[in-house]
Amino acid sequence: MAILAVNAGSSSLKFSLHPLQEGQVQPYVLSGCIQGLEPQGTPLMDWVYLGKKHSEPLAVSAGSSSFESALQSLRALVHRLEAAPDIQAVSHRVVHGGGVFTGPVLVTDEVLARLARFNSLAPLHQPHNLEGIRQFRAAFPQLPQVACFDTAFHASMPEVDFAFALPQALQEQGVRRYGFHGLSYQYIMSVLQTHTIRGRGRVVMAHLGNGASLCAALAGSSVATTMGFSALDGLMMGTRSGSLDAGVLLYLMEQGWTHAQIEKLLYKQSGLLGVSGISADMRKLRADGSAPAQRAIDQFTHRVIRETGALVACLGGLDAIAFSGGIGENDAVLRAQVCERLGWLGIRMDEQRNQAANGQGAYAIHAPDSAVEVWVVPTDEGRIAAKEAAALLAGQPVAAQRQAQHPAALAQHGD
Repeated sequence: MAILAVNAGSSSLKFSLHPLQEGQVQPYVLSGCIQGLEPQGTPLMDWVYLGKKHSEPLAVSAGSSSFESALQSLRALVHRLEAAPDIQAVSHRVVHGGGVFTGPVLVTDEVLARLARFNSLAPLHQPHNLEGIRQFRAAFPQLPQVACFDTAFHASMPEVDFAFALPQALQEQGVRRYGFHGLSYQYIMSVLQTHTIRGRGRVVMAHLGNGASLCAALAGSSVATTMGFSALDGLMMGTRSGSLDAGVLLYLMEQGWTHAQIEKLLYKQSGLLGVSGISADMRKLRADGSAPAQRAIDQFTHRVIRETGALVACLGGLDAIAFSGGIGENDAVLRAQVCERLGWLGIRMDEQRNQAANGQGAYAIHAPDSAVEVWVVPTDEGRIAAKEAAALLAGQPVAAQRQAQHPAALAQHGD
C-alpha cells in the first residue's frame, strides 16, 4: 500500500507515491509533475520511477478538462508501472488552514466549505488546492482524501509574534499572523534533528524559492516566521512584494487603483520580476548580468539577511541555519553572501563544501570552527503530507496536530 501526496496548482499537479512498510512512510518510488494544465495549455507529464526519468505529452479527452485528463493519466500511470504499490489514500497540500485546522483532516463537504473562506488570504494557491481536492474526490471516490496544511507548523507561535498591533476585535475575527511553508519546515526540522543535536536548539530555516520565507524554531517548534496573515508578507519573492508599508496601498487607492489591480501588482508583478523587469527566476537573473538583474538579486539577498537578523534576536542566538527551496538548495553564491554578512554570529562557511552541495540530501557546509552550523536540506513536503495522512488514518497521534493555543483566532470560523 502507499500514500499518494499531491500539490495542485493553477497550471500544474505535482505528485509523489510513498510506500508504507510496517506502517512507516518510505521515500517516494514515483515522483513527477504534470504541467500545462492552464486553459489552452499543452499538458506534459514528467516523472521519475525507481530513479529513471520519463516524459510524455497528455491528450485532453473530449468533454473533459485538462485537470480531469491529467488525473486519468496519473491513475493509468500508477496502474501500469511494474510493482507500483496500491494507493491507500490521497494526501493534499493545502496552503491555508487558518486558526481552525492545526493538523491533517479527512476531507468532507463541510471541511471544503470552511477552507474556501481562506481563498482571499492565499489567492495564488488556496482555490487551486481546493479544486484539486474536488477533482481527486470525483476521480478516486473510493479513496480517503486528507488535507495537510502549511499553516499548521506555526500553530505553536506565541501571541506576541502572531498578533498585529490592531484592535482586539480584528484579532477575534482572525486577523493575525499565520505563517506558511509549514510542511517544508516540518520536514527540514525532522532532518536536522536526525543529523545534528543543534537541530533541537535555536534554528533559522530559509525556504527560498518563487515563494520565500524564514522560520525561527526553538526545540523543534515554530516561534516566529516572516510570512503573516497572507503569503505576501516578509521576504521579497519571485513575483510577490514581501513586506510593504501599508501606506503604499493607501496611496495607490487614492490614485484610483482597484482591488484587482493592487492584488495583481502585489502577487504577480513585484518581487524579483518587478525589480528587475526581466524574470522571476533567480537562475535567469544570475545569467543576465545586467544592472537591473543585479539590483533584484542584491535586494533579495539583503532581505534574507535583514529578516534572519530579526529572527535571531527573537531566538536569543543561533545554533544552526538551514537553506532549502529552489534558490536555497541551488544558489551557492547567495548562501555564501548571506553567511558572510552574518559572520558576526560566528558563522564560518566552508566554500568547497558550499559548492559541493548538490541537492541530493542534507549536507553540512560550515567550517570546523564555525560557531553556527550551516546546512543545505532539500525539502520533501510530499513525504510529510504522506506521513500525516498515514498517521491520521491509522488513528495515531499526529506530530503536526497541535492544540490551537490562540482561541481568539478561531472565533470567526465558529470554533
